[in-house]
Amino acid sequence: MTDGSLWGYAPSAGHTPDADLTGYKVEALDGHIGKVDKHSNDVGAQYLVVDTGPWIFGKEVLLPAGTVAAVDHEDEVVRVARTKEQIKGAPEFDKDTHLGDPGYRDQLSGHYGTDGPGH
Repeated sequence: MTDGSLWGYAPSAGHTPDADLTGYKVEALDGHIGKVDKHSNDVGAQYLVVDTGPWIFGKEVLLPAGTVAAVDHEDEVVRVARTKEQIKGAPEFDKDTHLGDPGYRDQLSGHYGTDGPGH
């Protein structure tokens, strides 16, 4: 069973339901990882799709909203409470097959755990 707390923003993250995060820069604990390409505000299924650009060879990664530590709307930056290595080591993401796939969500839940901000 997927842990729903990983798939929602922590109350302290500063995310607002009507905010469009598309284009925001994404910062891991140890540096820049890319920009938000897509995001979902669906309750219990909130996530970011991050275009990592050349950092990991143009790969996109899906980050559960529970990994978000802070959203800075003024500077358009999303800070995530994971390292670059943790993100790079996540199960490979394919937007054509993995969006909405509960099995993939379970894999990500196992990879990222629930030790993020507010959890």
